[in-house]
Amino acid sequence: MRVAVFRPLFTPRSRHGVCLHPWVSSLDPMRDLYYDQLDGIVDDLVSMASTVREAVLESTQALLNADQAAAEAVISGDKSVDEARELIEEQAFQLLATQQPVAGDLRMLVATLRMVADLERIGDLAGHVAKVARLRMPAVAVPPTLRETITTMASVAETMVDSAARILAERDVEAAADLEREDDQMDQLRRSLFRTLLSDEWSYGVEPAIDIALLGRYYERIGDHAVSMGRRVIYLVTGEHPVTVA
Repeated sequence: MRVAVFRPLFTPRSRHGVCLHPWVSSLDPMRDLYYDQLDGIVDDLVSMASTVREAVLESTQALLNADQAAAEAVISGDKSVDEARELIEEQAFQLLATQQPVAGDLRMLVATLRMVADLERIGDLAGHVAKVARLRMPAVAVPPTLRETITTMASVAETMVDSAARILAERDVEAAADLEREDDQMDQLRRSLFRTLLSDEWSYGVEPAIDIALLGRYYERIGDHAVSMGRRVIYLVTGEHPVTVA
């Protein structure tokens, strides 16, 4: 599946033969194919981001509504995410081996290999959320007093993954920096969870406390991987290495 609403990261030339890519200097058909392959890799990355975003949404539905069908869909769907990573990595390694890219093209392929790992991990984390939901069925794993907090964390996580996909497609460095602020909100929500777990008012026992602690970690890590993708895009566009990468 390709996500047509996003502008491709690389637009090597118009259909009228006008060269648009900043590093293209010839009209060699083989180079046209090369940049088509680069575009295809980015399209596949954006499509994979859409898939894992949907997994985050479905896993939250399973968690908050004890929806077994949604939980099973996320858990079984993780295989397709793994396959997508393998395909994108294979394409990237093939271009690295056969085309010997330099400058921005090399940065793009290096960033791809790292971002695809972030996306796979987001899919894994969505699967972990779904497994917590399935473990407690037919009960709802989230106590009523924390439902609002978990719902907000899930919403922030989903928004961050969606933002990361748009940042990738549009090379929006400013939006990449905005992800850091969203990550701060996620960190605050997780601290709020722990305050509740450690308070004298907690009356749900040990197992729910463990579930909530894990869920908080899962959603926080989803946000961290989205931030990591944003930092990769900054590297891709500017050539500057981020100070830290999640």
